[in-house]
Amino acid sequence: MWERLSYYGMRALLVLYLVQSLGFSDKDAGIIYGYYTSFVYLTPVIGGYLTDRYFSYRFAIFLGGVLMLLGHLSLAVPGLEFFYLGLFLIAIGNGFFKPNISTIFGRLYVEKPNLRDSGFTIFYMGINVGGLLGPVIAGSLGEKVDWHLGFFAASVGMAIGMIVFYLGSQSLPDSVWQKETKEIPKQTIETSQGKREDFKNDMAKLILIGLLSFFSIFFWMAFEQMGSSLNLFALRHTDRDFFGLEIPASLLQSLNPLMILVFGPMISGLWISLAKSDQNPNPILKFVMSLFLLGIGFLVMVIAANQAETGVSVSILFLVSVYFWNTLSELCLSPVGLSFVSKMAPVRYASLLMGIWFLSTAFGHYAAGILSGYQNEWGSMVFFYGFFVCVSWSAALLLYGIYLWKQKTIQTLLEGD
Repeated sequence: MWERLSYYGMRALLVLYLVQSLGFSDKDAGIIYGYYTSFVYLTPVIGGYLTDRYFSYRFAIFLGGVLMLLGHLSLAVPGLEFFYLGLFLIAIGNGFFKPNISTIFGRLYVEKPNLRDSGFTIFYMGINVGGLLGPVIAGSLGEKVDWHLGFFAASVGMAIGMIVFYLGSQSLPDSVWQKETKEIPKQTIETSQGKREDFKNDMAKLILIGLLSFFSIFFWMAFEQMGSSLNLFALRHTDRDFFGLEIPASLLQSLNPLMILVFGPMISGLWISLAKSDQNPNPILKFVMSLFLLGIGFLVMVIAANQAETGVSVSILFLVSVYFWNTLSELCLSPVGLSFVSKMAPVRYASLLMGIWFLSTAFGHYAAGILSGYQNEWGSMVFFYGFFVCVSWSAALLLYGIYLWKQKTIQTLLEGD
């Protein structure tokens, strides 16, 4: 929660700070946003690999936390060189922190696999408490008082997070921290898992993880418009007057985590209820649902953009509606993806494969930032947001078609675990 408070507080300010304080163009701000957010999700591949090979989970998480704390502190110092240094440190720290937090959480459910999806949804809610508070605290301070004070508030959140994790981690069972594969001779592993059938099964799991990781790119490419083009739409084209007070544009970034806290328990309860009657959709079908819902959200955005292009400030309810559909979409994909990877990945590659899941997120974030930067070159915001409707629904149809084509194989693989 605290770590996400710091990250989302900083994220809510990033594009606005670049455009309003540093005088960057929308295009350059979008490019920097795309490079940074993609790098944040690229580094978990490296961090996951290094942890699997050399580090303990506990050491990697603390190393990542300290680097992120230093990064937020660097952002709080005026100067473009400190700004870029801060982004670099946060991205590197995230590479050690993010895949290992998710991995050790997934290991809590080894004996309770039926509760895994719901457990990750609750985990996701904790993340989004921080996502809600970050823009409220850091975003408001940065946009309305001083940009660097906002970034400093994010660093305080990260510092509290490290203290909380140090104290709380003492009560986690030892089995969470242990790496079984390091206690088993390599020859034993090769002998026990060298059978052709086991190899084929592992490869099928890796292919399935790769498939869902690929389709998650299309989700993040659209979803991450929230921090870039939708953030600027809120600033320039939205009526944010509330009884004579102007709501900071960055504050609207809290809508998504707030809605996750409201609807997360409902979705979690729905999965549990459906599981009792053996009707819980498998992860592939949940991804299809996610992409379809995402398209609905951007269809609402097309309507809002059409009105904005007449020169009228649109109602804030448009963005509320967009974030509602995007949130439902996110709840059907992101926690489900984390749960799926932690379940299907062979133990000896757990952190690496979790990193690969985040690598797909990196590609999506990069595409989101680049596309948002070129928004003005589309000729119309209607065409720009309509593009995400087409991509989301096309990806949903394609994934569903692949599922129908290989339904028996996929079901056998999923039921095998």
